[in-house]
Amino acid sequence: MKYYRKVLKNGLRIITIPMKDNPTVTVLVMVSAGSKYEQKAQAGISHFLEHMCFKGTEKRPQAINISEELDSIGAEHNAFTGQEYTGYYAKSHPKHLDSILDVVSDIYLNPKLDVTEINKEKGVIIEEINMYLDMPQHHVHSLMMRLLYGEQPAGRDIAGTKESVSKMSREDFLKYRAEHYVATATTVIVSGNIQNTQAIKSIERAFKNISDHKKADKEKVLENQTAPQVLVHNKKGEQTHLVLACRGYNAYDKRLPALKVLRTVLGGGMSSRLFHKLRNEMGVCYYVSAHQNSFTDHGFFDISIGVDNARVHEVIKVVLEECKKLTEILVGKVELQKAKECIAGGLYLGLESSDSLAEYYGFQEIMKKELKRPEDILDAMKKVTAKDVQRVAREIFQDKNLNLAIIGDFQTDETFRDILKF
Repeated sequence: MKYYRKVLKNGLRIITIPMKDNPTVTVLVMVSAGSKYEQKAQAGISHFLEHMCFKGTEKRPQAINISEELDSIGAEHNAFTGQEYTGYYAKSHPKHLDSILDVVSDIYLNPKLDVTEINKEKGVIIEEINMYLDMPQHHVHSLMMRLLYGEQPAGRDIAGTKESVSKMSREDFLKYRAEHYVATATTVIVSGNIQNTQAIKSIERAFKNISDHKKADKEKVLENQTAPQVLVHNKKGEQTHLVLACRGYNAYDKRLPALKVLRTVLGGGMSSRLFHKLRNEMGVCYYVSAHQNSFTDHGFFDISIGVDNARVHEVIKVVLEECKKLTEILVGKVELQKAKECIAGGLYLGLESSDSLAEYYGFQEIMKKELKRPEDILDAMKKVTAKDVQRVAREIFQDKNLNLAIIGDFQTDETFRDILKF
């Protein structure tokens, strides 16, 4: 898959990915601004600002003007916020490229940030926070971030708190935008059925007035864990939700291909070891999966499970045993190859659409990584050996790296501390 990259004099980065005969086109703007760039008093402002960008511009004064314009051409649009980025996108028929580029650039560069709209949106976001608090399978991941990183920005919820959201002012948004929504922190990606040279010219024209101010940086993550940690949140319910996590590798680490293979073997699909053991053999859960999470300056590996209340301790012991096996016994040749094929298939299936391909290259660029084509990633994956997987397992599956976050009907963490060891 061929892509083109251009950096303008002001630092704005442009990536275009022509997809011949694709029936769509996507415009995605990503900025290096997320919850890790926030001060504690403004926790959640990155996410709040994402909402406010859709509430009106000088050219399109109200939210309805934006949504009606995009709806009238059959376009879909949305945005997302993470710890280290925020993204805004629209997707449409290729003939509407200039239209969606005009809308996306307008909301990114020229939000009105009307005080009345800010105050109304506070209620919306507080209800969003309430919604996630009522979803234990989601909230338990927030607890894990708090357990891993404490009061550091990486440990805070991306949406912020009800208190921080309720206190935000228009001046807070203006200051935050001035510090972060600048050319050097912005990447514009256009993918789909496009004429490359013309697309680049259109992007340059749409973003000619972007700020060239200096970008504010984020606080570096500090990791100093020396013993297993447990965090229990008491909540009555029919099921216990838990996350087991170990500290891992950042986004630039050369061991990531081996860790991806390990993740797939352990909990990457319906034939993975944990899925087969816990669901097929023991019948104790509906969902179980493993994830590798890598950021610019930290990373962790986690396993999430929704489990029968009566069998939580048993399940934790079994999961830790399965992890330990990977440190002691080499993955067999057939299973190793199956994991690699599973990764390859999932990668290509996930890149069929113009929006997924825009995100694929956008995430790499915004994290300031070397842009790698899918085939580059798979070439590195092919070189992973069973010994590489075992080496990675031995590095991350250590008692001192182990963390457990639980939401369930438990009053203390004492019984979990006794079993939290490989």
